[in-house]
Amino acid sequence: MDQEIPITQIIVLATRNTGKAREFQDLLGPLGYKVLTAVQAGYDKEPKETGKTFRENALIKAQSVAAHVPHSVLADDSGLEVEVLNGAPGVYSARYARLGAKDSNNRHKLLSVLGDQTNRRARFVCVLCFLEPGKEPQYFEGLCPGEITKEERGTGGFGYDPIFIPDGETRTFGEMKPEEKNPMSHRGKAVELFAKWLKEK
Repeated sequence: MDQEIPITQIIVLATRNTGKAREFQDLLGPLGYKVLTAVQAGYDKEPKETGKTFRENALIKAQSVAAHVPHSVLADDSGLEVEVLNGAPGVYSARYARLGAKDSNNRHKLLSVLGDQTNRRARFVCVLCFLEPGKEPQYFEGLCPGEITKEERGTGGFGYDPIFIPDGETRTFGEMKPEEKNPMSHRGKAVELFAKWLKEK
C-alpha cells in the first residue's frame, strides 16, 4: 500500500473488477485520492447482492467491505436498463446470461433477446454508496440514456460498452477513449456528484 498517501485520501472500491477500478482512479485521482480494490485492501470475498435496487446492492457491498478495512469505502452498483424489457437486465446486468458470466456472454444474450426489435432505447444507471467509518452512508446517482446497437462495435471499456451508443453520439462506448467516455457515462456523472460533495466537505 502507498505509505505516502494519508489514510483519509485512500478510498477502497468495493469491487474486484479491475476495469471499474481503473475508471474510478481516472476520475478521482485528479482530486488526490488513491483508489484501491477490495482485494488490494486485503478483503477478497464477494458479498451476495440480494437487493432489489441498485441503491440496496450498493449499500450491501459497501457494508461488507467496510467491516473488514480501516478506510472509507465506495461501492458502485450499476447496470443497464432496456426499455422494451421493462428495465431488464437491471440489477442482474453482470449476471444476465448466468452467474459468473463473462461480459461477452451478457452482450450476446441481450442482442439475441432484442433481435430485430426497433425500439432499442436503454439507459445505464450508476448508484454510488460512500461509507466513512462511523458515519451515515451517502448516495450519488448518475444516468446515461442511449440505444443498443445490433452488433458489437469497439473493444474499449467493459460490460455492455461495445453495444451501447449514448445520446448525442454515433459511436459506442466501446469505440471511445476513456477520456471521451468518462464525462458522459453514468459512472462519470455519479462520480462528478461525489467529487463535488468531497470538495464541499
